[in-house]
Amino acid sequence: MSLDSILGLFGTSAELGLITSLTVLALFLSYSMLNVCDLSTDGCFTFGATVGAVVAISGHPYLSIVAAMAAGMISGLVTALLQTKLGVNSLLAGIVVNTGLYSINIAVMSGSSILNMNKTETVFTKMKGLLGGTFLEGYYKIIVALIAVVAVIVFLTLFLRTRLGLAIRATGNNPMMVRSSSINPTFTTIVGLCIANSFTALSGCLLAQSQKSVNIDIGSGILTVALASLLIGNAFIGVGKKIPFRAIGAVIGALIFRIVYMIALRLDMPAYMLKFVSAVIVVIAISAPYLKKQFPTFKRRIKHMTSKGDRRDA
Repeated sequence: MSLDSILGLFGTSAELGLITSLTVLALFLSYSMLNVCDLSTDGCFTFGATVGAVVAISGHPYLSIVAAMAAGMISGLVTALLQTKLGVNSLLAGIVVNTGLYSINIAVMSGSSILNMNKTETVFTKMKGLLGGTFLEGYYKIIVALIAVVAVIVFLTLFLRTRLGLAIRATGNNPMMVRSSSINPTFTTIVGLCIANSFTALSGCLLAQSQKSVNIDIGSGILTVALASLLIGNAFIGVGKKIPFRAIGAVIGALIFRIVYMIALRLDMPAYMLKFVSAVIVVIAISAPYLKKQFPTFKRRIKHMTSKGDRRDA
């Protein structure tokens, strides 16, 4: 394989990693900060992609970003209301919303399961035009994704330091204490999920515009990818670090996941095995901290068994 091919593969991995890292940052807010496992992520990702694609096709590439994020907020609002107002379990609420979004996404695409955006003006083509003739022209997709990621990290860093942001973090840590402090956990949960899902929808919108197409399965498995990336980032950066470092760790986790995914593809692994690769990465990311803690105990047991065997031989 030539050097240009390797650089091209890493460039594609960086592009996809940055775009999907927006979903990882959404999970960072909902799962790590708010302590809510939102299973509507796959459907919300597709919702943002379909809404953004339809608005971009109508001739409004910048408005497509706003529309996609608004769609994500609506998805987050419905999920939060099911949990807080109707007493639906958070896992079940996510499954219900995810199921309903499948039909809604088909309706947004006017009954079709795929939209072609080859001749559509997008934020990526706009950036390519701005960078035309410069040495950065070939990296226009990475630049757009990087701008979005930096903006989200800055927003999270500043927002989570505000009174409302601290209330959201407190809700995730101890809801009972929040209630006793005259803070409404229902409101903080709604706000947290709305913001988190807007990031997920933004991620879907950018991926659709980057690929110049959107299909009904574009968000399939994105929750698994995002969760694995988040756990990988936590393993590298650590859970007890400050918000900016943990957010950057989430992005690093997404990039590492995509690189591993790329290596699996280059090993000529069948396409149907890629989901299995994702599942294995998730298991490794989840179990790594536990295995690390258990390693000294395991080492002592091996040493004890070895010394007992030596005594028997003697």
